[in-house]
Amino acid sequence: MSGSVSMLRPRAGNPATRPELTDALRASVEQKATAARELLTATVAEFGGDGAVTFANSFGAEDMVLTELILRLGLPIEIFSLDTGRLPGETYDLMSRVEKHYDTRLKIYFPDAAAVEAYVRGEGINAFYESIDLRKRCCQIRKVEPLRRALSGMQAWITGLRAAQSTTRTGLPAREFDEGNGLVKLNPLTDWSENEVWAFIRIHEVPYSDLHDQFYPSIGCAPCTRAIAVGEDVRAGRWWWEDPTLKECGLHVKG
Repeated sequence: MSGSVSMLRPRAGNPATRPELTDALRASVEQKATAARELLTATVAEFGGDGAVTFANSFGAEDMVLTELILRLGLPIEIFSLDTGRLPGETYDLMSRVEKHYDTRLKIYFPDAAAVEAYVRGEGINAFYESIDLRKRCCQIRKVEPLRRALSGMQAWITGLRAAQSTTRTGLPAREFDEGNGLVKLNPLTDWSENEVWAFIRIHEVPYSDLHDQFYPSIGCAPCTRAIAVGEDVRAGRWWWEDPTLKECGLHVKG
């Protein structure tokens, strides 16, 4: 054996990431991309560009579409990400590729080390599998608290949420007020289909995670993400042991 260790991953191609680029699909993507550009530009015009607007990038396919739009337009929108400490290696690889591809530096937030240590010492390294309460506490420490720090002082934040992603996101508006964080929240891709997301990525040669080609449509922390079977919901691989009508990490829960 060599000195390196490789993770076993399925290598079959995922047709969802390579839609047929028909004229109708190209036209639909261009129309929606134009609307997204207009919303992003209007947001900067409304709130200003001096640290007022930020984009939460988790390096999923949708977030890569928004990264492309924001950076190609040269908009003064901060791009940040949350490093939970349990991300897949492919996500870190993509972070590096994004910085090189766009010649930029991303702002990375980390969870409070003392809080992580206390949780792991008290409950166990993989306690999130044992109950919904323990899973939500882990998300609170590793995601929600760092997000609050990232959004502190901002007037608006942008997400890559789509209404079609899950039952918890049905009816998602393009603009809403995030009461929990006290600022405006923009969802420019809310009405995009999965096909449109991937068509945009192919047309514009946008970098994306290798896991998407291995049937991981939604990617979070490594222990809480699995590949899905053909026909499963795109979020079926996230916290797959829980009720799908209740699955959220706390980043996008109202109240």
